[in-house]
Amino acid sequence: MTSKATVQSDPAPILACTISRDVQRFDLLIDDMEQELGEAWGDLNFEDALVFLKQPDSTGMQFVAIAVDSEDESELSKMNDVIKAAKAKKIKVLLIANQVSPSVLHQMLKLGADDFVPYPLPEGALHDSIERLRKPAPVMPEGYDPETGTFNPVFKPKGDRNGVILPVHGMAGGVGATTFAANLAWELALMPDSDGMRVCVIDLDLQFGSVATYLDLPRKEAVLEVLTDTASVDADSLIKSMLTFNEKLHVFTAPADMLPLEMISPEDIGRILDTAQANFDFVIVDMPSAVVAWTEAVLTRAHVYFALLELDLRSAQNILRFVRALKAEALPHEKVRYVLNRAPKFTDLSAKARVKR
Repeated sequence: MTSKATVQSDPAPILACTISRDVQRFDLLIDDMEQELGEAWGDLNFEDALVFLKQPDSTGMQFVAIAVDSEDESELSKMNDVIKAAKAKKIKVLLIANQVSPSVLHQMLKLGADDFVPYPLPEGALHDSIERLRKPAPVMPEGYDPETGTFNPVFKPKGDRNGVILPVHGMAGGVGATTFAANLAWELALMPDSDGMRVCVIDLDLQFGSVATYLDLPRKEAVLEVLTDTASVDADSLIKSMLTFNEKLHVFTAPADMLPLEMISPEDIGRILDTAQANFDFVIVDMPSAVVAWTEAVLTRAHVYFALLELDLRSAQNILRFVRALKAEALPHEKVRYVLNRAPKFTDLSAKARVKR
């Protein structure tokens, strides 16, 4: 009698796992998983998956495919727990959704799911999704916020600056104050030998502020948190509430919703400006066209106060009113500098040519 020795190879490592209430309801997924991974995948229900993902054996997996349909919406908490457990192990998460409501799908994607494929699976969709999951994530510059697609300031505030505060106040509607403020801030940021110099623009028009619109930036919720609780604002929280434009200009946008101008006090504005001044070389402030209780707090801290006007009667009248109000309150009106916007020509300020025509 002869015996024949057989050699058994080690089973292939599990590279992926489908997670569902009943994988047999997703027969197309089974076929595509076998085509993509052969025997190197497994299947678990939600309860077992949660236990498995906490074990050391799950560390080497590339991704999990969570397959859900409309009947699984009542088990949303379990599905969310599975996503969190997978992300904690740095395992990619693929959602396979069959007639799932948009709100549930949005919540699962927000928790960290990396990709989504509808069911029934379109031809080649699973293959393409797996290829995307296997690609290394692009290395983004420091300070990049994936939720907003913008850059946040990354420098460490040290309070080692004594910045120049330059408010910009439009003396009438539509004179271009915000445009001037945004361009002034950007030109300062681009000055030669400006390496290491910090410039920020603060939009204090709480109702119709549009610096964010001009610079194509979103409005962060952190702005409202800073404005409503300035007593606890420090340099770190103020810097984190800002966005960065082209990696040079730091922007404190107006809040997303309209706020009463009286909601903040002169003390609130003072704390914000003092913190900004201690951490930036130039602080450009876009003021609302209205004169409010905290205008004095800005004016007294300003090095120069720009008053934007046009060559028209309304601007002239408003300038006179503004200066009279400052003098009546014994405020430093000598800080005001008048900027004439949209003048006919530099040599034709008296409009003689127009009179002749």
